Amino acid sequence: MKRYLPFLLLVVVLLLSFIHPSIEPVTTGETPKFDTGDIAWMLVSTALVLIMTPGLAFFYGGMVNKKNVISTMLQSLICMVIVTVLWVTFGFSLAFGNDIGGVIGNPGTYFMMQGMLGNAVWPGAKTFPLVLFAMYQLKFAIITPALITGAFAERIRFNSYLVFLVLFAIFIYSPLAHCTWHPDGFLAKLGVLDFAGGTVVHMSAGWAALASAIFLKRRSEASHSPARITYVIIGTGLLWFGWFGFNAGSALGASALAATALATTTSAASAAGLSWVFFDMLRGRKPSAMGTCIGAVVGLVAITPAAGFVSIPHSLAIGIISAVVSNLVVEWRTRTSIDDTLDVFPCHGVGGMVGMLLTGVFAHKNINPVVTSNGLFFGETHLFLVQLGALIGVSIFAFAGSFLLLKITDLISPLRVSVDEEAVGLDISQHGEKL
Repeated sequence: MKRYLPFLLLVVVLLLSFIHPSIEPVTTGETPKFDTGDIAWMLVSTALVLIMTPGLAFFYGGMVNKKNVISTMLQSLICMVIVTVLWVTFGFSLAFGNDIGGVIGNPGTYFMMQGMLGNAVWPGAKTFPLVLFAMYQLKFAIITPALITGAFAERIRFNSYLVFLVLFAIFIYSPLAHCTWHPDGFLAKLGVLDFAGGTVVHMSAGWAALASAIFLKRRSEASHSPARITYVIIGTGLLWFGWFGFNAGSALGASALAATALATTTSAASAAGLSWVFFDMLRGRKPSAMGTCIGAVVGLVAITPAAGFVSIPHSLAIGIISAVVSNLVVEWRTRTSIDDTLDVFPCHGVGGMVGMLLTGVFAHKNINPVVTSNGLFFGETHLFLVQLGALIGVSIFAFAGSFLLLKITDLISPLRVSVDEEAVGLDISQHGEKL
């Protein structure tokens, strides 16, 4: 039955595409004023965010053992196909559909992308079509579970990973996206600021990564040399390039705010990369390509929630602080029994949390009028306390929820490969392929 079920589910999607062609144009009382510049920028941003997933595949693939490169890279790429099908059927509705209790959307609101034609728009983005907003948000939903894979690389069964991927997208990502980015979401109404996904993407992935590392336990052979550091460098370049769509695109238009977000993004990444290398040198280590790449990515992660709320000088501070904190947490992790293979929690989870808190420190209404209360640096405490409370709540939800989903997945299909499969490598044992 396990062999037939995945294809049967695909047959169901095929039948639904016949039953729900979603060709009815949407007509509302008001005619939207589409802006071709905004449409062009959001099309480009959507493509930029998508390229981050192959970039992540290279970034992770270069760090693992040579016998697990293909498996690790495929774990990222498979998110592009699975999450897209989920998103088109009901995932977008769960995240952005009509509000249910401030925590989730009605799955029937945009079921099978109904209501996407005509003059349909998203309330906060009325200068481009709703379908473009849906496709832009899809790319965030794709990369989030892909980020988790670095924590359990080299020891997870591929089929079981697919089950967990689907469950995570439905029960962790979608509620967090709705709570944070839907106007009626619980966190949005509290005033939580997350410009481009520090909470929704990086914190959720980071805590899920920690839960995964604990649940799957240590690898049989925990130490190895990275397969291709050149892959890591290529992956970093692709991630940095795509991150401009991730952050600047979250301005939802070709605007001055998008330009500010682009500037803060590259400034934070540069400062963090430099900070990681110099901090390593301070402790007697050689400046390394790996350290530079990891530091830059940590800076990109940390600036994500703050990109459209803070000044460029403060983005430098966010990059420097986040790199030092993540570097210290990586060092702490190596002294524990937690086998987070590629340090997803110290880099993405901790980076996202640092960025979220520093948003509450440095955000200012002169950068973005959405900020109703300035950050702690400017003598106001309200925003910082709101960010801190959300950080605690999201952390508990993401960690506990992910751990529960891992248990459920393990009951459906055992997560851990056998010792022999791990020894021969996942490329061969899971996919019958090798470099």
